[in-house]
Amino acid sequence: MLTRLLLLLVLVTSTVVAFPASGQQPAAFTIGGESVAPGTRKDLRLAVAARGEEPGTFIPATVLHGNAPGPVLAAVSGVHGYEFAPIVAAERLADRIDPAQLSGTLIIVRVANIPAFETRSPYVNPVDRKNLNRSFPGSADGTQTERIADVLSREVVARADFLMDIHSGDGAEFLEAFVGIYGGPLASDFDLALRVARGFGFPNLVRYSMDTQQQVDTRRSLNRQGVAARIPTILVEIGENGSRDEQHVQAIVTGVENGLSVLGMWQRPVSKVAPPLRRFESTTGVSASHSGLFHPVRTGGRYLWEGDLIGTITDYSGREVERIHAPVDGYALYGLRGPPVRQGDGVVTIGNPVDEF
Repeated sequence: MLTRLLLLLVLVTSTVVAFPASGQQPAAFTIGGESVAPGTRKDLRLAVAARGEEPGTFIPATVLHGNAPGPVLAAVSGVHGYEFAPIVAAERLADRIDPAQLSGTLIIVRVANIPAFETRSPYVNPVDRKNLNRSFPGSADGTQTERIADVLSREVVARADFLMDIHSGDGAEFLEAFVGIYGGPLASDFDLALRVARGFGFPNLVRYSMDTQQQVDTRRSLNRQGVAARIPTILVEIGENGSRDEQHVQAIVTGVENGLSVLGMWQRPVSKVAPPLRRFESTTGVSASHSGLFHPVRTGGRYLWEGDLIGTITDYSGREVERIHAPVDGYALYGLRGPPVRQGDGVVTIGNPVDEF
């Protein structure tokens, strides 16, 4: 274990200045019409305009603008309003980091989806019933969710040199902690993204290969908006079932702070974290063919073999209408705990194991 930990620290810290910097003080950082002076913090609300009968909303963010030039790291929480661990971690991060000690700029989006958060609504914005994480790049003339996506795309992603899209398991979901890293010909700087991902110390790493524009564009998520913007991007997932466990909150805080170190944005050394135990090349999703009550037999944290029973679905009279089996060998990363399920819902996502990336 000690040998593996030392190897991880070598890999994480082998390149800790990813972007060029000079000794000159940077200019003020501008976002959402606000100006942030070097070495200062600004808490702001990115305005999302009303349109027609739909109300406007806002996106609370904190900008920590360093005293020295460097990259812009965007850490976004709360794309799904019922995923609480990242939202609590964002609040904590904003108070832990001194902008006077930074080289570059940290944008912390505290809650990307205020309408869903304030109503404790899993998956979708209750105003228009759309999933923000399938709505990018958004539209200034669209529904409220699309307008939120538009503001995030223009004001946050377009200004960033590196994007962290931070999530946890939503209501009635199980989830094994993992970091997704985007590779392939349409992604940017996989090696840098992998070094930052290792700094979270999560047991599972998933490589998503972006080989075609259709992969980037189809039901585009925030993280794929980062890919489309040609910036290194990671997807952070920890916690389940809408929990806000302290260990998950602190793991996010440690990971983001380690990311600052890897990117050369402050002088603090990388904190010691556990090495990854498993690596996966993309994932295989398994969906329900019927609506009703889902009764899982196997959930997260275990290997599945092709043909293994994942769970059953009963209709509203208690009659079994479907038995769901694993279509491939792999590792159950996340999925539904049930019981509610609709036709087409994903019930489990299986990581496809590989030895190395």
